[in-house]
Amino acid sequence: MNLNQLYYFQKIAQLEHYHQAAKELNISQPSLSRSMSNLEEELGIQLFKRIGRNIELTKYGQVFLEHVNRILEEVKIAKTKMKSLSNASGGHIDIGYVFPLAKSYIPHMVRNFLNSGCNQNITFSLNQDITNKLITNLKSEKYDIVFGSYVPDEPDIEFIPIINQEMVIITPLEHPLKKKKPLVLEDLMDYPVIGYDKTSGLGQYTASIYKQNHISPSIAFETPDENAIASLVAEDFGIGFVAHVESLREYDVEILHLDNVKPYHTVYMAYLKDSPIIPAVSKFIQFVKETIDKFY
Repeated sequence: MNLNQLYYFQKIAQLEHYHQAAKELNISQPSLSRSMSNLEEELGIQLFKRIGRNIELTKYGQVFLEHVNRILEEVKIAKTKMKSLSNASGGHIDIGYVFPLAKSYIPHMVRNFLNSGCNQNITFSLNQDITNKLITNLKSEKYDIVFGSYVPDEPDIEFIPIINQEMVIITPLEHPLKKKKPLVLEDLMDYPVIGYDKTSGLGQYTASIYKQNHISPSIAFETPDENAIASLVAEDFGIGFVAHVESLREYDVEILHLDNVKPYHTVYMAYLKDSPIIPAVSKFIQFVKETIDKFY
């Protein structure tokens, strides 16, 4: 059984006449009759019965027609969907990103993209997660593009730096470190620290900074992102060493800049190097690259 046979069967069922069906299908009547005979033989059941010069569906043919109509309707929908995806002015983009980008960067980027050119008919799915899970879902093609930390040993993924975030110390209001000069990374050793989840990109990055500077802060809690860290710091559970993101200003915390070192965390846009992509995804990747200077 093939798709052509289903189209042929449907047309004959509609017209109840082999000659008329063959004419509309632009094939010879013998070829059409042979195709239907092969179909009936494969199914092991008679689909048509002759009524004079015309034909009618048997009751088994009527049951088969119900399924064929659903199948061909799904094929039609699939074709329409694929044409929409391949259309440069339409299509759908699945994006994954880390939590700190949710408040400003991703909404602004997507809105600016939709407002430019002929992109208003492109749709998006937006999902938040930690970097490791984002990369896993990127490789399984759940996402077209992800935004998060750099992950080494991923040769099939293209990483494009998009944002540089200064790493800062945050403390409760009027904390002793507010007036300390110079403020150094080693000051983290004197207080409990609210850290990132060690499996996250920033958790691994801060751990590498501690190791490079030969310090081992006392980690009181591990949380997934800056908002969770700032919430605990504001309630005096400890201090934090975090990426300087916009949302920190919403919390009752001091944002303090280091004097001895100035570490920066880089956020990357990532996508599969050799995976086929639709025009909409390609356009968005190029748009992000062209706007890097506004953020990076």
